[in-house]
Amino acid sequence: MSGAPELDELHGLISVLRQCVTSLQTQYHDIAPMRRIANDADRLLNDIDRLDIDTGELDVERAAPQPYVGEKIPVPDTQYDTNFWRDVDDEGIGGQLRSG
Repeated sequence: MSGAPELDELHGLISVLRQCVTSLQTQYHDIAPMRRIANDADRLLNDIDRLDIDTGELDVERAAPQPYVGEKIPVPDTQYDTNFWRDVDDEGIGGQLRSG
């Protein structure tokens, strides 16, 4: 995913954005609105860099799936002792379990 065309396009767009901001700074100099625009452009660049890091982590996780190798526990087919469930509400179905 790190070499995805979408990310390459984002990097190209950020490069164009930085060129535009530099051009505007030349035209409007160091005024508060230009500083805000430059800060916003820098923040976008940082976000895109973070996106690269995150997608790299996704690539690593996708490449090495970890199969479940837990212990198998046998469940007996025998009837449970009804005293075990005495006075227990069956909250999922609504009502109490009846013994016998």
